[in-house]
Amino acid sequence: MKQKFLLCLKLFITFFKIGAFTFGGGYAMIPLIQRETVETNKWISDEDILEVIAIAESTPGPIAINSATFVGFKVCGFWGSFFATLGVVLPSFIIILAISFVLAEFQDIKAVKYAFNGIRAGVLALLVKAIITMFKKVKKNIAAYIVMILSFILAAFTDINVIFVIIGCALFGIATSLLAKKEGKE
Repeated sequence: MKQKFLLCLKLFITFFKIGAFTFGGGYAMIPLIQRETVETNKWISDEDILEVIAIAESTPGPIAINSATFVGFKVCGFWGSFFATLGVVLPSFIIILAISFVLAEFQDIKAVKYAFNGIRAGVLALLVKAIITMFKKVKKNIAAYIVMILSFILAAFTDINVIFVIIGCALFGIATSLLAKKEGKE
């Protein structure tokens, strides 16, 4: 039991270092994860890390967190996945928490307000670009336009939780797909 706890602690420390000292996102962490888990600690093999990365890429969520979870599970079961995931997430959480306190102190300064107005405008531009890109790729038919308009109205002008709007859109998509398949259109 003590040996398992020490292994979980080592997983936590290893992934904490990876999370704290890697810049550039999850993909930048992959070489460090490989080096630490395969070469340095010899917890898993090169084949295992390829499987872990493939699974982490194909499951929802950030690749670094998924990789830490899968490596931790492979090495030490549930508690290994828990501590590896906590280790890779905690540095970002601490940094964001610290920044939030600093920003709270300076939020009334005009330069900071102007900076956030610029950031909001930039984020809005990115959202509009994403909408345009997705609109270009979606199949355009009457059903798609109806879903788009109704979901916008429900999300923007009612108190309906957007989760229910998304679920409704998914169900509508499944239903129209099955109907089209039944009629031999797809």
